[in-house]
Amino acid sequence: MNWPAIANYLAEHGLEIVGTVTTILGIWLTTRRVLLCWPVVLLADVLYLVVFYRARLFSDALLQIFFVVFTLYGWWHWWRGVVEEGEVRVVPLPLRGWLAGLAAGAVGSFLLGWLMVRIGAALPHLDAALTSYSLVASWWQARKHIASWWLWIAVDLIYIGEYIYKDLNTTAALYAVLVGLAVLGLRDWRRAPVTA
Repeated sequence: MNWPAIANYLAEHGLEIVGTVTTILGIWLTTRRVLLCWPVVLLADVLYLVVFYRARLFSDALLQIFFVVFTLYGWWHWWRGVVEEGEVRVVPLPLRGWLAGLAAGAVGSFLLGWLMVRIGAALPHLDAALTSYSLVASWWQARKHIASWWLWIAVDLIYIGEYIYKDLNTTAALYAVLVGLAVLGLRDWRRAPVTA
């Protein structure tokens, strides 16, 4: 075993590795509808803000700032639901909500892509689209919509390729795990109590 190479890799990718582990834990807790998921996800958001900024994936770095806001909102919204209902209950998303979310994602993709081209971001259009639809998925998740898991599955599958291309292999592996966790979340949330 080449210890200097391992030490060098850990020094270069240590923050990414810690972010990966924290993200997996936070998303797993989310699939279980455990309120503790939110502070764990908040830590992962901050760690990945730094990782993506260093990789010049500016849309992803910006996304982490929005994730912090959505995480704080989701934490409050879920906490309020637990106080009122005794547990986190999922909420169906009507067709109008699906259409509005997908349209908002498309508009956000265009506008953010335009901005990212001008500031010289890596993969500006792809990164902008993934960021925009991740925001939609985050909003749906904070609002406790099962549909969030479907969108996370689609977005995370595409993210895997982007991160492999950018040589963020630990993060690519993380997103492969996140696809599996999203499938688990979809399954578990379908079994959960529903608020009309």
